[in-house]
Parts: sequence; structure tokens; C-alpha cells
Amino acid sequence: MKMRNVSRWTAILLGAIAGLAAGAGQAEPEQFIPVTIYRTGPMGGFGTPPMVAYMDYMAMLNERDGGINGVKLVWEECETAYQPDRMVECYQRLKDKNGGATVWLPFGTGLAYAILDKSEADKIPVVTIGNGRTDSTDGRYFPYSFPLISNFWSQETSIVRFIASRSGGEASLKGKKIVNLYHDSAYGKETLPILGKEAEQLGFELLNMPVAPPGIDQKAIWLQIRQAKPDWIIVQGAGLMTATSIKEAAGIAFPRDHMIGNYWSGAEEDTVPAGPAAKGYIAAAMHGSGVDYPVLADILKYVYDRNKGNGDRKDVGTVRYNRGVVNGMVIMEGIRVAQEHFGKGKPITGEQLQYGLENLKFTVNRVKALGATELTPVFATSCKDHEGGAPVRFQQWDGAKWVAISPWIASDQALVRPMVEASAEAHAKEKNLKMRNC
Repeated sequence: MKMRNVSRWTAILLGAIAGLAAGAGQAEPEQFIPVTIYRTGPMGGFGTPPMVAYMDYMAMLNERDGGINGVKLVWEECETAYQPDRMVECYQRLKDKNGGATVWLPFGTGLAYAILDKSEADKIPVVTIGNGRTDSTDGRYFPYSFPLISNFWSQETSIVRFIASRSGGEASLKGKKIVNLYHDSAYGKETLPILGKEAEQLGFELLNMPVAPPGIDQKAIWLQIRQAKPDWIIVQGAGLMTATSIKEAAGIAFPRDHMIGNYWSGAEEDTVPAGPAAKGYIAAAMHGSGVDYPVLADILKYVYDRNKGNGDRKDVGTVRYNRGVVNGMVIMEGIRVAQEHFGKGKPITGEQLQYGLENLKFTVNRVKALGATELTPVFATSCKDHEGGAPVRFQQWDGAKWVAISPWIASDQALVRPMVEASAEAHAKEKNLKMRNC
């Protein structure tokens, strides 16, 4: 009897050990996110903070929540130096790694253009919040491209509406002269169609003035601007260009509070190098700046206080850092929505993430739950609408920090959406693409 009991307990013990061994052999589910970053080159200061924030947001979810519904987030950096050919190299190297890439965040219009066709063939979403190919807003023809929150054209209509609000209304723009000072690249040229249309409709004179990258030699252009005597200047800058434009404006005594930068021309990296000349400069903003948001408090608590930050703590709360947080928040919300639909507790594919990104609902309550009230606007997406048409707010540099100076200003979707659809349809006809039923 005694021997039989020993044998029975031995069997139980061996079974328990076997069970533990089997459990130890089961890998924790992981969601692989490639991080294409440009820490080097003339655009390094432009591209590093947001991608650091993107990684910090994922690190915070891992530390605070154990990932997303038990799925840990893992990532790997790949340096693009803001070069399209290197973006393609990163794409090829990482797309099949660790079970396959889930999403691409190029953080550059030219970089996004370089991989759009490849990502569509591989069914991996490309997210271009506030940038990228504008007509890919139409998800019927661009199923895997997501210029979320506010695309280039929507942003421009809000900028023009803001200028109108400062000038006495839209009717007052008739006869006004507006310079479009733009980075001479795919990014800078993206807004030419919408501004041309608005000039035609509202009656202002539009002067398009390209700046050759990297944008540090603008003397000749500012001589033209001084001669033209514009009422307003819209700055579509990038990297070193914007600070140079601000200093050149001061050199000809053009009022900085009549210069409106776009999303990519309104961060500390654009104003601090310009020194006192930047005071009064205004820029569009797709999100809030500063650290007074619960989500940023959580990043500091769960990431930087645990020495797990991917960058410099002092960048938390700056414009470009916060933009990276918003990018991370939107993409991870897409993953969560996809998990809710396809099954929790396991990694999703790029094709499944497409569903998640097409069913985003950033309601007031959801934004609050994410700890991002006033950090990000409310918006929603669909199969047909890969943007959301979110409103835009404006901020002004007071010499030391950005200060919000407007409420959220709606974009002109009655103008933007027909132009998006016409451009997308033309692209589809040229490429012999079929429209997806939505």
C-alpha cells in the first residue's frame, strides 16, 4: 500500500514537471512592428523624436498592460536616413521577420510612395498620419494606405479657414496675395492642387515658391517675396528649411504672425534654432503639445522612471514627440479593434489590421479612456474613408513654447472629398485597378 502511494505521488510530480516544461516551451504571443527611423542625415532632428515616442508608447503598453490583450509588442529599428531607396531596403529586410510585419509607419511622404505598391501586394497597411499620398484617403482604390486623422488637403483647407478668420472672413480673401513656400519634394508638392482650387474659388492670388532641399539657401526666394509683398505666407517646410524661412522673414521684416506653418513646420526643432526671430510664428497642429495628458504621465511612469526609454526624457511633451505618441496610439488602437473582431490573445496579420484601421472610432469617451483628451481630436474611419477628416487647431510660438490660439477648426470636406475621389479614380484608370466594394 505504501509503495503504491509513493508511485502515485511520483506520477503526479512527474506530470506536474512535464506540465511546467510544456508551459515553459510555449512562447509568449508577440506582435512584430518594424520601426523605420531616420536618426541620421539632415532630417535626423525631424524624424528621431516621433519614432522614439512611437517605441516609447509601445513600451508603455508592455509595461503597464502586458501588451495588447496579452500580446506583447516587439519591434526592430531600421535606419532610412530619409532616403526612399533605403526605405525599400528596410521594407524588404523586415517584412517577413518574426512572423511578418504588421504595419509600416514611414513618417515621410516620399518614403511612403516608395513602398505603397509593395505593401498593397503584401497586404500590410502603410500609415501616414498627416502626410503621404492624399488621394489614398479613398480606401476603395487604396485598401492598404491610411493617411489618418487629417491628410494634406484637409489640413490646407483648415489653414485657409484660419487665415480667413484672421482677415475678416472668407470674402475678405478676395484680392489677397498668399505665398505657398514649399519644400521642393513629393511632400511639398502634395498641396499644390488643393491650394490652386481654393485660390480659384476664394479669389486670392497664389504664388507657389519651391525651396530646394535641404532648404538652407533661400536668399533669392526671399528677395522675390519682399518684392511680391504678400499678405500671408504658408510654410510647407521640412528639416532645416523652416528655421531658415523664419530667420529670412525676420530679415525682411515680414510679420511672423502672418506666417502659417503646416504640421511639419511647427515644432520646437523649427523655432528654437531661429531664436528670437521665431516669436509670433504660427503653425497648424493635429494634436496638442506639452506634458499635461494622462498618457504622457504613464509613459514617464512606466517607461522613463524604469530606465526603459528609447530616447531623451526631455523630449517628452514636445510637438514631434507627441506626434509619435498619437501615431502609436492610433495604430495600437487599430490592433486592438482587429483583435476584438478576429480573436484576442494572438498576433494579428497586416490584412486583419486593415479591418482595425477601417473601424477606428476616436469618440470623446474613447479618447478620454486613452488618456488623450485634447491631445488628439475625435475622428472615425471606414472602408471608404481612410482619413477621418479630423479638425485642425493652431498654435503660436511665444518665444519659449507653443501656445494654442484656436479651437479645433473643421476642414472643408465638401471641397476635399470630391477632389480625393477624382484623383483616386484617375489613378485607378491609369493602373487598371478595380474599385473595392465598401
